[in-house]
Amino acid sequence: MFRAQADGYDRAEALLKEEEDFCPVCPSPAYRDTDEVVTLPDMRLALRAVLGGKGISEPDTDKLADYLMNFFGFEDYIIDNVLDAEDRDVFYTLEEEGLLRTEREEIYLLKGKMWRIHYWILRKRDILALARGKAASPAKTEDSYGSVYSQMGEEVWASRSNGDSGY
Repeated sequence: MFRAQADGYDRAEALLKEEEDFCPVCPSPAYRDTDEVVTLPDMRLALRAVLGGKGISEPDTDKLADYLMNFFGFEDYIIDNVLDAEDRDVFYTLEEEGLLRTEREEIYLLKGKMWRIHYWILRKRDILALARGKAASPAKTEDSYGSVYSQMGEEVWASRSNGDSGY
């Protein structure tokens, strides 16, 4: 009798473990790019790296990091339904900067109607790379005219510096 009861507990634990691993509403772990947790300091450093060069001050990037992490917490995704229009605009901007991405899941309801669930997902690998200084900095595109001028010799500049414009 005790043996059968113990087997029943083992089967119940296995089923519970299976249910924990499968969540029909949550994005599957295949969507996650790393199991590491993005912390508030990581997000602050990543936002400074991405937005700091665009004229956004450090206190503003820190506020944005707080704002963003209040949505995500220790999760790597949120459902789009929790956002209002202004929040969604910020998220689209951060998606353009490469810090977030979107996914969509389609579920068919019993009545045959399709239900779409939209997710915002942190690009954790990119965020952590930016925070740790390992991300490739954007290549500086050299001005095409600047490269021509830098190849000109001093004699060309000297001939033009005497006030003679050549026209």
